[in-house]
Amino acid sequence: MRQSLRDKIIQVCEQKIEKKGEGVGVSFYAFFANKNSDPELLMEAATWWIQTHQLDHFEKALKIKEMVQQGL
Repeated sequence: MRQSLRDKIIQVCEQKIEKKGEGVGVSFYAFFANKNSDPELLMEAATWWIQTHQLDHFEKALKIKEMVQQGL
């Protein structure tokens, strides 16, 4: 996964955790605007989330942040 996407995921997860606590969940759509302006990047996130790691639609933001920071 490209570094810019990793940075965005970490940033969004940190914001969500700060606002709603460590139990807050996210889906990979949380890292994108409602308008699909970058389908290639969206597919990169979806592939990492669904195919590579077989994650549920919603996962804990803390878990996703830690996975990305570990380079998974």
